[in-house]
Amino acid sequence: MKTFTPKPADLTHDWYIVDATDVVLGRLATQVSTLLRGKNKPTFAPHADLGDYVIVINADKIALTGNKLGKELYSHSGRPGGLRRDSYAELLEKNPERIIKAAVKGMLPKNRLAKVQLDRLRIFRGAEHPHTPQQPKVFEIAQISQQAK
Repeated sequence: MKTFTPKPADLTHDWYIVDATDVVLGRLATQVSTLLRGKNKPTFAPHADLGDYVIVINADKIALTGNKLGKELYSHSGRPGGLRRDSYAELLEKNPERIIKAAVKGMLPKNRLAKVQLDRLRIFRGAEHPHTPQQPKVFEIAQISQQAK
């Protein structure tokens, strides 16, 4: 049997919508990164761009476990003095999209393809999003936070 290699004509990029309400950050990030890479498809190849578009709604209602509210998220712009650090508690109020994006980015491969895959991620604070014409399919994450039960 020959090895299957996906051709550009085989590529289809579906749209999925994920509700982040009471979902633990790590569990959400693993599921979203799997969809972005296309690992849920039987035609997956690590070098091919088979990933789907993912819309994450209710980013401000995500569950953080342990002592993450006291920890800080670091990022650097690449310029001198460009180190930025913000606490998770502060980011959860002001910019929860950055928390999810950083977690998903860490789970993608460290190569050129990761930027293409990360560009397919759309994160929204509330339940409203402008991507209704794409008719996204609902992707359900069964495991929610133990504190929410």
